[in-house]
Amino acid sequence: MFAARVDAAPHWPALLDAAELGALAARARDWVHAPTPLEIHEHHAGDWPSTALGRGLDFEEARPYAPGDDLRDMDWRSTARLGHPFIKTYREERLPICHLVLDRTATMRFATRRRLKVAQAARVLLLAGFAAMDAGMAVAATAWDERDLWWPARHGEGAWLELAQSLIAPCPPPLQLQAATHADAHALQRLNHLAQELPAGCHVWLASDLVWLGERTAPALARLAHRRRLRLVRVLDPVETGWPALGAAGVEDLATGARHWLGGQAALNERLRRANAERLAAQDALLQRHGLRAIDVATPQDGLLSTLGPHG
Repeated sequence: MFAARVDAAPHWPALLDAAELGALAARARDWVHAPTPLEIHEHHAGDWPSTALGRGLDFEEARPYAPGDDLRDMDWRSTARLGHPFIKTYREERLPICHLVLDRTATMRFATRRRLKVAQAARVLLLAGFAAMDAGMAVAATAWDERDLWWPARHGEGAWLELAQSLIAPCPPPLQLQAATHADAHALQRLNHLAQELPAGCHVWLASDLVWLGERTAPALARLAHRRRLRLVRVLDPVETGWPALGAAGVEDLATGARHWLGGQAALNERLRRANAERLAAQDALLQRHGLRAIDVATPQDGLLSTLGPHG
C-alpha cells in the first residue's frame, strides 16, 4: 500500500476523540444481538462465569455429600449403591470472551479520504467492544504494532473504557519500515499465537487491510476460526478499489520505503484499478477455500451497523 510521506511530528492526536467514542457507545446499544447457537463443545468455553445463564445442565461428576449442599442435587442411585450420600455436580456455564485484534502496522497508517485505515479499524472494534460489554462479556484485545501489545480479558465498564483508550492511542507513520518479505512471517506468528492462547468459544474480531494474507497465513486464520467465532473485517481505502482520475502522484510504500510515481495516464490508472480488483478477488477466493469470508468496510464509511449488524 502506498502513501505520501508525512514528516514526523512531536505530538499526534488519538485515532478517535471523546465525541466519537460516545457516538460508538450509543450505536452499540442499538445493535440487536440475536441469540447465536453454539456447538456442543462450546457450551462451557470462556474464562468468565455467566451472570445470566445459570450453573449449567450437563452432568460433571458425583461426589460425597458435604454440609450445605443442595438436597435437590442428591444422587440417589449412587447413595443407595455405596451406602453414603452423594451429590451430582454440573458444569458451570460460562460467558465467552470477546477478543479484539487491531492491526496498527505500517500499511494501516494510510488514507486518502476521511480517516486512516487504522482509525476505521479502531471504530469497528470499539463498536464490537461496546456491544460485548453491554452483553456482559469480558473483553480482551491485541494490537499488532512495531511491538505487539496484549491486554488480558477484563470485565466492567471502567476496565473496558481503559482498554478502549489504549486501542485508539496515536498512530503516527512508522519510523522504521518493515521489510515486506517479513510481513507474512510476522502475521503467521501472530495468528498462531492467538490460536494457541484464545479459548474455544471466544468471539474474535480482527480488523486489518489483510495485505499479509497469503497461502501461508490463510491456514493459520482457519485454525484461529476453528471452534471460535471469527469476524474478519477488511478495511479498504477508496484508492484500493479505483485509482482517482488525477495527475501523476509521488507515493511511498510504507512497507518497504520504496518511492514511485503513479497515475497521470488513463491506461495506467485502469491497470492500477484492475490490479487492485484482482488482488481483492484473489483474497476472497483464498478465504473461501478455507471456509472464511471478509467483511469489507471503507475508510469514509460513517455508519457501521448496516455492515456489521448481520455479523453480530
